[in-house]
Amino acid sequence: MNDALLLARTQFGLNIAFHILFPSITIGLAWILVYFRAQYARTREPAWLETYRLWTRIFALTFAMGVVSGIVMSFQFGTNWPGFMNSVGNVAGPLLAYEVLTAFFLEATFLGVMLFGMNRVPGWMHLTSTALVAFGTTLSAFWILALNSWMQTPAGHGYIDGQLVAGDWWRVIFNPSFPYRFTHMMLASGLTAAFVVAGLSAWRMLRAPRDPAARRTLHAGIWIAAMLAPVQVLVGDLHGLNTLEHQPAKIAAVEALWTSGKGVPLVLLAIPNERERRNDFALEIPKGASLVLTHDTEGEVLGLDAFAAVDTPPVAPLFFAFRVMVGMGVLMIVLAWMGAWLTRGGRAPPGWLLWSFAGFTFSGWIATLAGWLVTEIGRQPWLVTGLLRTADAAGPISGAQLGASLTGYILTYALMLLAYMVVLTHLAGKGSGPMAPGAGVTLTEARA
Repeated sequence: MNDALLLARTQFGLNIAFHILFPSITIGLAWILVYFRAQYARTREPAWLETYRLWTRIFALTFAMGVVSGIVMSFQFGTNWPGFMNSVGNVAGPLLAYEVLTAFFLEATFLGVMLFGMNRVPGWMHLTSTALVAFGTTLSAFWILALNSWMQTPAGHGYIDGQLVAGDWWRVIFNPSFPYRFTHMMLASGLTAAFVVAGLSAWRMLRAPRDPAARRTLHAGIWIAAMLAPVQVLVGDLHGLNTLEHQPAKIAAVEALWTSGKGVPLVLLAIPNERERRNDFALEIPKGASLVLTHDTEGEVLGLDAFAAVDTPPVAPLFFAFRVMVGMGVLMIVLAWMGAWLTRGGRAPPGWLLWSFAGFTFSGWIATLAGWLVTEIGRQPWLVTGLLRTADAAGPISGAQLGASLTGYILTYALMLLAYMVVLTHLAGKGSGPMAPGAGVTLTEARA
């Protein structure tokens, strides 16, 4: 791989990794806000209103970061990957346009009402606006994941005069991997948001143990995580089986399986040696890979020897990223279930549990980023599997230019991320605070 191509991939990878941090929170947090707002509409308890207002500010900040980073990422389609739109723009362009015309317009329309309209519109309208913003975030993810899934498992396309076109939009959108990827990402966002809510609430309770709003949101975050975690395990397994069917080379690289066979062992830990095509210092479970991938201890699994070397992804990044994702997921499950048990019946959480959740505030980011590394690196060397190679879509920009811009991106994003986390922890540390005089139920809110 030449240096310019590697730098182009690194730069785009940095941009998409930075961008995904924020939608991974806002998609799930938007629906949690609907719950907070509905609870206030149902009970009229001031603590729910304080909670909603605090987390609306956090949502607005996160949403803004996602929009800004998303705009930068879209420009790179033209600067780094002009061959992408030239080759598959008849499919990719409309899907991106649908995301703007439906989801983004929906969010932009009702976000203002959600943020500033509580005392200006009837309560039912404000609650509806909050729900529509949440729906808009999910709809946005729908279109983006439809495109990404099509790039992984393309379907429904054809050719007219040598130009790729969409022959069946239903098959393009609902391609073989889309249902699994969309569900997996929605659950990942829910878990990420739940741990952010629980972690920042725990941080607040360490400073103000009697804060009723923080205790409510801590319990909400814990129980949402505890309920979503086992579902994610099931969906992850189904997603893996789908990937095995449609992208077997990716699975072979993830599991560091160099040779095909039956009763294949599961490699828990190792150092993949791509030059010698073996695993050094491997810790294995006999027949484990066959059991996990085929649900049969004697099931046959394809190894990397079954594919041409030019069509297989790099092994080490996939191998380690997948284990980081699974390892972090297991820790999140254990902590969520432990928290649910220790706080059952409204019990006060012990101090060590609060510190644990505070430390795991952004654990969902680690799991999500690791999962995206598996997804995107595992597709290589293809940009669109079987249709367009990554090298064929790269632009003519030089390695020196890419290196300079990459350095600028790294410094800018590091500063932005640090500022974001400082503001977030500052808001959480202050808590929702006492309500200002006259901030109770207004005439318009009473109409709900």
